[in-house]
Amino acid sequence: MFSPAPNARGSLKPGTLYAIAGEHDWIYYGQVDQGKKVGFFRFRSKQLVSNEEILTNTVMSRVNVVYSSIGSALRKGSWKLLGIGAIHKELLHSLSVVQWPVGTLIVTIWMDGKEIGETRVEDPKIQDFEIIAGWDAFHHIPGRLRVDFEGDDSNIMIGGPIRRERRLKEEAARRAPNMPYHQLLPDWVPCR
Repeated sequence: MFSPAPNARGSLKPGTLYAIAGEHDWIYYGQVDQGKKVGFFRFRSKQLVSNEEILTNTVMSRVNVVYSSIGSALRKGSWKLLGIGAIHKELLHSLSVVQWPVGTLIVTIWMDGKEIGETRVEDPKIQDFEIIAGWDAFHHIPGRLRVDFEGDDSNIMIGGPIRRERRLKEEAARRAPNMPYHQLLPDWVPCR
């Protein structure tokens, strides 16, 4: 944890860099892109590092973080504002996301706020696409970053890209086979 900043406010200004206190004293890092999503780097440390060092790493995930939760996380000391830097090159391109309505295997692909097509959830081309969601900076992001960083597919209770969400649905169906809302649709294709 960082020092609480009682008057802090979150910023989604492109280029804003944050440090995030993760599990087991790891510090993760993220930067706001031009679309106000936060890209998180495949890098973690036990001590704060320079902004320049952060930006030499690759991006592992990019998600919508609920704006008000960033300010709350800063005030609690679980996030720390590091300043503003040049936007990482991997965060300059548009991000495709997927809308997956309940009760169907057909998903809608969106880019830059525009619908660009539909496909089925098992389409190999979309398995790493994020599902449209808002993540809470304090309650959701630290656990999500650990799973993203460690590639822990055994922890399927933390959502994310389509592939992980499919595994989550399969596990829920396995754990609660008599619950109608956890049953898989008849034409479900198992995730491998």
